[in-house]
Amino acid sequence: MLAVIRVRGRTGVRKEISDTLKMLNLTRINHCVLIPETPSYKGMLQKVKDYVTWGEINKDTLERLIRTRGRLYGDEPITDKYVKEKMGFENISALADAIVEGKVLYKDIPNVKPVFRLHPPLKGWEKTKRHFTEGGALGYRGEKINELILRMLGPGVE
Repeated sequence: MLAVIRVRGRTGVRKEISDTLKMLNLTRINHCVLIPETPSYKGMLQKVKDYVTWGEINKDTLERLIRTRGRLYGDEPITDKYVKEKMGFENISALADAIVEGKVLYKDIPNVKPVFRLHPPLKGWEKTKRHFTEGGALGYRGEKINELILRMLGPGVE
């Protein structure tokens, strides 16, 4: 499972890239989505690589992300009780395990908003016009996405 975060804004974005970002539900800066690792999604990521960063999310980070930033329509938080009633999982931890293993997709949860709205990262973004390999914030960052998400969950969530 890949976590994708939008880093750059709308100004000067070509229409085809803008459309791809909309298909990924990344309409604003600091929004995060979870997508499976399929060839079509990887192609979409290559197209928008100058506007997003992505990597493989681990179970602990995903569980914390769902607990703090996961929302249902009506802006209700996702709770252990809701997950047990609607999905049949014991708690959010079990759900996060199944999502990371690829057994369930996050968007399969009934009434869930597909986007996580995050704070800007503590200590700021790296250079937002350079790729991660060059010391910037864009492109593929592998396991380091987990550190970024924890920095973006907000103050007091470490």
